[in-house]
Amino acid sequence: MFDLQLLILALSLGMLYFLLASGFSLIFGLMKILNYAHASLFMWGGYLTWWFNTLTGSFVLAIFLAMVAVVLIGVLMEVCLIRNIRGRRENQILLAFGMIFVFDELVKIAFGTRAISPTRPPYLSGNMELFGIELPIFRVLIIIIGIVVFIVVTLLIHKTKLGMTITAGTERPHMVRAVGINIRQVFTLTFALGCALAALGGGLSAFFLGLHPGLALDQLFNMLIIVVIGGIGSFSGSFVAALLLALLEYFVGIYLPGFSMVASMVFMLAVLIIKPQGLLVRKGAMQ
Repeated sequence: MFDLQLLILALSLGMLYFLLASGFSLIFGLMKILNYAHASLFMWGGYLTWWFNTLTGSFVLAIFLAMVAVVLIGVLMEVCLIRNIRGRRENQILLAFGMIFVFDELVKIAFGTRAISPTRPPYLSGNMELFGIELPIFRVLIIIIGIVVFIVVTLLIHKTKLGMTITAGTERPHMVRAVGINIRQVFTLTFALGCALAALGGGLSAFFLGLHPGLALDQLFNMLIIVVIGGIGSFSGSFVAALLLALLEYFVGIYLPGFSMVASMVFMLAVLIIKPQGLLVRKGAMQ
């Protein structure tokens, strides 16, 4: 029998995965930067959302403040560190893993080492009725936010002057500079957008999956599986792969408990064998 509740649970997790991986794909697709520390920004988005929510009592304000804070952290990292090693893949990887461990230690210093289970606001803690079935409001909200983000960012990339400028800057940076556009500022804005997506996903995840200091390394694994399955640098691919991965994990978990991780790895290996470039091939600067 079709279980709508299970489907909503799986899709809500998929949207969190999408928000995590999409920022990474966006940054790589447009800037060719492998920022594995993106998972740490996801983690900090969660911790800061919980902290701001505790201080202000407003979940919406907490999400916004956490996104602003993570964007500032990310932009500082891009301007001071990443910009200087752009194009040097090995240095990017070493820096990213170093930043993961730094961010992990800073979380322990700032928030302690215990796991945290933030309490959702009362208006997001109940259920809503859909087709005669009681569904958790918070999970439905996560799905809606994920879909809206996908549509908005896709339109931004393909239908706006800014998106066209970013794409052109990736493919022909010298031409963009020739018409007086500061390509560094454009790339910094792109990096900031990716950081904002990570913070949003982390903030929602905090009230869904909870928080612990090792969250970045846990989510790094999921992020890499998603971008490999979807196609490295493909924004649309991240969306599709995140949903497929979450659905696979949940439905395998029902019939073969304990084998969700194995199923994810097998799925990724199957995609690599059948279609090594990923489910959605990146065309041009970004798909």
